[in-house]
Amino acid sequence: MTDTERKIIVDSDANTPFRVLLTTNKEDSLLLRQKSIDFANPQDIVRDKDFQHFIQRLKLTLAEELGVGLAAPQVGVSRNLFLFMRMDKPERNVEAAINPRIVNHSEEIINFEGDGCLSIPDMSGTTKRYAWVDVEYYNERGELIKERLSGGARGGDFTGIIFQHEFDHLQGILFIDRLSE
Repeated sequence: MTDTERKIIVDSDANTPFRVLLTTNKEDSLLLRQKSIDFANPQDIVRDKDFQHFIQRLKLTLAEELGVGLAAPQVGVSRNLFLFMRMDKPERNVEAAINPRIVNHSEEIINFEGDGCLSIPDMSGTTKRYAWVDVEYYNERGELIKERLSGGARGGDFTGIIFQHEFDHLQGILFIDRLSE
């Protein structure tokens, strides 16, 4: 991580949420549109105390903002990492995805109603998303996860949609770029 990123992460204790970047702020908007970079070695980074502090503050921020996902770029850290809620599991726990990849996806495109973003307050819309995605990522324990995520309705499992939305943040893409016509 850069010195600037490390400063963002450790400038407050674990009980202080991050400020979520907003598209209404020009500097924030420019950062949100940048493509993020991988962590050099995700299996080593998970043992770093600053990284663990980062994950804890991200989880606190996600809970305080009442979101279902939060990407590192949304708090000013341009690294390939996001949190996503597992709507496909009964406990609906939050999982970290480090250096995530979408390695395959359905041919079928669905319209997901009510897509929204913590960085674009007071706006939602219907976006075009894949019905399922095959993904690979490291979790916060450094384990490589490979799985298929699906779901497309807000009332049930939409884990695959959350993953796609957060993955887009790492590419500098916002949900407004995927709105249905």
